[in-house]
Amino acid sequence: MNKPLRRVAIFCGLLVLALLVRVNWVQFVQADELKNDDNNRRVAIERYSIPRGDIIVGDQPVTGSTTTDSDDYKYKRTYKNGKMWAPVTGYASQAFDANQLEKLYDKILTGTDDRLFFSRTVDMLTGRKQEGGDVVTTLNAKAQKAAFEGLGNKKGAVAALNPETGAILALATAPSYDPSTFAGMTDKDSKAYNALLKQNNPDDPTLNRALRQTYPPGSTFKVVTAAAALENGLYTDIDAPTRSPLPYYLPDTNHVPLPNEGNIPCKDASLREALRWSCNTVFGKISADLGNKTMMAEAEKFGFNNKKIDTPVRLAESVYPEDNRPQNAQAGIGQASNRATPMQMAMVTAAIANGGKLMEPYMVDKLVAPNLNVVEQHTPKEMSQPLKPENAQKLQDMMETVVKNGTGTSAQIPGVTVGGKTGTAQHGMGNSENPYAWFISYAKTDKGTPVAVAVVVEGSDTLRGDIAGGKLAAPIAKSVMEAVLSDKK
Repeated sequence: MNKPLRRVAIFCGLLVLALLVRVNWVQFVQADELKNDDNNRRVAIERYSIPRGDIIVGDQPVTGSTTTDSDDYKYKRTYKNGKMWAPVTGYASQAFDANQLEKLYDKILTGTDDRLFFSRTVDMLTGRKQEGGDVVTTLNAKAQKAAFEGLGNKKGAVAALNPETGAILALATAPSYDPSTFAGMTDKDSKAYNALLKQNNPDDPTLNRALRQTYPPGSTFKVVTAAAALENGLYTDIDAPTRSPLPYYLPDTNHVPLPNEGNIPCKDASLREALRWSCNTVFGKISADLGNKTMMAEAEKFGFNNKKIDTPVRLAESVYPEDNRPQNAQAGIGQASNRATPMQMAMVTAAIANGGKLMEPYMVDKLVAPNLNVVEQHTPKEMSQPLKPENAQKLQDMMETVVKNGTGTSAQIPGVTVGGKTGTAQHGMGNSENPYAWFISYAKTDKGTPVAVAVVVEGSDTLRGDIAGGKLAAPIAKSVMEAVLSDKK
């Protein structure tokens, strides 16, 4: 072979080799990336080529599928009472992808998960139509209804847990939205979706306020400050007088007082009485006496400053800030830069109610194949131990006093031991906007402690002077607790 032909042959060989390398690179290295690319319509077409599996509450599906007139998308998602369940399910839309449980368990719901290989194989051999698997949640339908209806036209959120397992029982936000309105591909679906976007709707109905929105926790955070005082030996007797002057001046300031809300007996008040009357002076001083690092450490045992808490929907990070002394004193009463999600405050309450042990929050009990075989079963896990059992019992005694004859009497349930804490958190520059109304609580019977609840009312048509956790949030928490207790009878 002469030299020019040899060069052409080598060049052609290199081209063939490059093609082979490229083909193998695309097939084996980039396969998943290309398959999951947002611009790959085949993914969406496959997703909606069969009836989607369901998200289950109790033994009833809260989702469904229906046929469409589209040549590409044969089925679209439907929802039962979509506004009530949207904070749990999220949405699955032919045009706008999916989120929350619909997104996280998409492969199970569409039947493409590798763990469903056997089920798919049997369906193929028997000629049975392929179906998606189901996601079985931990939610309690009665508790969810009580939370959703309790919020009504108020802006806010409710989170409820089983303290003993971490199972999420209720997860409601308001305002909410119906995922069915934009599940398809029509212009009507696009208009419905765009109307929900924050730039078009300042109330932001698609925001999951229970999991993804943080608020100043206000006086509900005083239970964490009390826990820090007990755990660090600052005080041991909850009925002994504390070293709390009135007025109390913020440290490192030119005698700037930390005021209490109203004329309440806070001078040298015991921990029990300070929590009962919600004394800013007592808990602000505790936070200052313990110091910022100690307060941060205790808050972090409850889940603050943790960016990776999954339910499986990831929680927004609740923050106890690293701050100077005066700011730390205010953070100790749930103000300054202290921020928490409703779920975080439900976790705080659950840990106290569960003898000081915090269980990981979760809302999916199991994943089920179309043939009803269990693909994955959740096992409750301990997350941390923020409190010794004896200190948890002391804090329970304090919280139960709040409900018996303190600021939380509207949460009383006949024949049931209820512990709670009210909170009214400042909002806006110089507290210029309506405050947030909080209530955290748990219900205890002789059979155990089946529920802990956190409620925040972010906005309502209530007059500013009537906004208080005991008035707005506590009745909602009570109805959720009663709903859970009714299932335990």
